[in-house]
Amino acid sequence: MGGTVPAGEYRVRVIQDSPALPGTLRWAVWLLLGEAAAVALVAAYLVYEDLTGTANNIVVALMVTAFAAAGAALLFVLARALAARRAGARGPAIVLQLMLLPIGYFMIQGGLPWAGVPIIAVAVAVGALLVTPSSTKALGLG
Repeated sequence: MGGTVPAGEYRVRVIQDSPALPGTLRWAVWLLLGEAAAVALVAAYLVYEDLTGTANNIVVALMVTAFAAAGAALLFVLARALAARRAGARGPAIVLQLMLLPIGYFMIQGGLPWAGVPIIAVAVAVGALLVTPSSTKALGLG
C-alpha cells in the first residue's frame, strides 16, 4: 500500500523539557526585548526623517539610522540568546546596558528627564538582573 510506513522504520525524537528560566533571567530577557522594540521605533522614525526631511549630510543621516537599526537587532539577538541560555550573551548585554547610562545622564542634563530617567532605570535593572545568582546559575556560569 502506498503511503504506509512499515513498523520499526521510523524514529520518534524525544525532546526533554529544560527547566524554566528563573524569574530574574526571564525579566532581563523581556526588558531587553522592550529595549529592542524601543530602539527599532527610533530607527523607524529616523528612516521616516531620512526620507522626508532635509539633511545637511545624507551620509551622516544614513549612518545614524543604520546604527540605530543595528542596535535594535543586536538587542534582539542578545535577548534571544539569553532566553536560550547562551552564557556568552551576558557580557555584551551588560556592556550595552552600561553604554545606556551616559546616554540617560546626558538626556537628563539636556532637559529630557522624562526620557533619561527611564533609560537609566531600565539599564540598571537589566544589568542587575543579569548578574543575580539565579541568572548566573541558569546560564551555567556559577
